[in-house]
Amino acid sequence: MAQATAPCSTEIQSIVRQVIAELRAAAPAANGASAANSAAAAGPAPLAPATVPWTPPAPSAPVAPESFVGRHGIFGSVDEAVRAAQEAFLQLERLGVEGRRKAIAHIRRISIEDAVELGTMEFNETKIGRLPHKIEKLKILGERSPGVEFMRSEVFSGDHGLAVIEHAPFGVIGAITPVTHSLPTITGNAVSMIAGGNTVVVNPHPSGKKVAAEGVRRFNQAIHRDLGIDNLIALIAEPTLESAAELFKHRGVKLICVTGGPAVAKAALESSKRAIVAGPGNPPVVVDETADLDRAARSIIAGAAYDNNLLCIAEKQVFVVSSVFDRMMEAMGRAGAARLNPTQVDALTARAIVWTGEGAHRHQVACKDFIGQDASVLARAAGTGVASEVELLYGETSVDNPFVPVEQMMPFVPFIRCKDADEAIRRAHESEHGFRHTAIIHSHDVRNMTKMGRLLDTTLFVKNGPSTAGLGLGGEGYISFSIATPTGEGVTTPLTFTRQRRCTLVDDLRILGAAE
Repeated sequence: MAQATAPCSTEIQSIVRQVIAELRAAAPAANGASAANSAAAAGPAPLAPATVPWTPPAPSAPVAPESFVGRHGIFGSVDEAVRAAQEAFLQLERLGVEGRRKAIAHIRRISIEDAVELGTMEFNETKIGRLPHKIEKLKILGERSPGVEFMRSEVFSGDHGLAVIEHAPFGVIGAITPVTHSLPTITGNAVSMIAGGNTVVVNPHPSGKKVAAEGVRRFNQAIHRDLGIDNLIALIAEPTLESAAELFKHRGVKLICVTGGPAVAKAALESSKRAIVAGPGNPPVVVDETADLDRAARSIIAGAAYDNNLLCIAEKQVFVVSSVFDRMMEAMGRAGAARLNPTQVDALTARAIVWTGEGAHRHQVACKDFIGQDASVLARAAGTGVASEVELLYGETSVDNPFVPVEQMMPFVPFIRCKDADEAIRRAHESEHGFRHTAIIHSHDVRNMTKMGRLLDTTLFVKNGPSTAGLGLGGEGYISFSIATPTGEGVTTPLTFTRQRRCTLVDDLRILGAAE
């Protein structure tokens, strides 16, 4: 992950290298670089899995969800999960803020200490993304997810007494998590939700249910041993669309938090309950004639290649002013990305972007076989090959190429030539679809920055850095993988999952005036 700018300790990097070496040593020769190069030379071929089998050491081996249903957070039905979470909520209330702090400390510790094992488990189960980044995400969320330190009260005092504004929990929160960051999303959300005094029932994406269950089991088991409370995080062992719908409607669920694509976001917004919705994005990048092109190239690769472009904030399409376009393309090559020629771009587009729906609902989407796959897999589909260390492909396209409007979530970034910054900003606005999620600009012209910021009005707006800086990775601020754009809460914190409560004391405890 040479291109990534997110902080990663020397220790973690060393462990990751060791794990990758073990995976490669265990893989058959057909999965090696030589076989990949041979396949590339032969042209497009059927896609092979991007992962290799791996079994964790016996003492820590994951247990199948069905073997521990009914304890440590794993349940067979929504009703059972909600009832358990309700009981846990009442117990958590009695322990106060310090109890929340202790519970969160166990989630943080396990996310950090078990990051290699759980990250590898997620990588092998979901078969998308990059192993080092799966590990790193768990570690970073364990370290930097906002906790009880965000729980601040406001106090107003005056002639008529005292008023205290507190942030109280909702109770049981129903959460939907995505396959792109199955356990990391649960980790970050659990820290914030429990910090706010809540418990949570999770309906994970089915393709990431095993690692989600294993992580939740470990969290709850550690908390139970220390505090005597089980099921602060409850999870549906066999999640389905029906169980998600039941969770939305359950009387015991007081708040919904959804992190996912357009369909699940729409369902949450149509629910009768209050919902916090982290929906889709299609983040554009603008590069104007004043930009530091080499820095821009490094930043685009760092953000767009991270976990094979699975992040909703990641750079998806780049609009470059014509006067620096060719130099920008050269800078991308110097920074380590591999350029596709027009024929290769067309070949990749034909395979990676497909049609779905019927009639008026017919539209283009990313092909699931390519989402989150390595650059080498995409290169093979384009009829070429790239070195194993290449993390990102790029190429010039027209604004009409489907890679521009579609949130593709794969490590190929289209570059569009624009006559000036005004056109680039306008095109960026069009491609973002009004999601108001994330946008990036590389420029030293404050007026262009201001113009783009005002027009796109996104939740995250990053200037002269990778998209990941918008979550504090190489920039400032806190991190969360639930960025509530449709409902307006932004990057979620413990306060997101609380309601305001005002306590007023009339006349007493006021400060007497000098005349009195």
